[in-house]
Amino acid sequence: MEKTEAILIGRTRYSETTLIVQWCSAEMGLFRTIAKGALRPKSAFAGLLDLFVSADIHYAPARKGDLHTLVEAHWQTPRLGLRNSYGRVLASTYLVKLIQLVVEPHAPLPAIHDLLTKALDYLNDHDPSQALIQRFELRLAEDLGLIAGASSGDEAVLAISDSFHRRLPVQRRQLLEWIASRP
Repeated sequence: MEKTEAILIGRTRYSETTLIVQWCSAEMGLFRTIAKGALRPKSAFAGLLDLFVSADIHYAPARKGDLHTLVEAHWQTPRLGLRNSYGRVLASTYLVKLIQLVVEPHAPLPAIHDLLTKALDYLNDHDPSQALIQRFELRLAEDLGLIAGASSGDEAVLAISDSFHRRLPVQRRQLLEWIASRP
């Protein structure tokens, strides 16, 4: 049995009662677990597997493949304030999608995990701003070694999309439109 602190970054229904849960951990990087019976009313996971929650988790490593079995989860930081506005949820989703775009699964990423933790903690209490998004993109590009420290947010976005030959997540455009529409 393994133990780690991780942020829940995605959930997918596997069957009537089971979820595939995606996590971001400093030691394990991006990884997936299967939460058997998580959707049953009396499940030990009932109400615990919510998006963007930091939790201490115990899991049984997979013998074959990369789908581990979730055994236990305990909330560490629930971040319930993210649900206070559509913009906060949209910003959190964009940050996670951006990390998933540029990081290999199971690669340790302590700096990126710390960056995501700080951004989610900020969004728990504040609505997103364009400056927050640009700073996150800039720090992510620096941590990946794509740009030097004295670059702008626009250079970071170009460096990320050019280096990985992928478009940025659609949530970025939606988020910037949401921010611009705010008074």
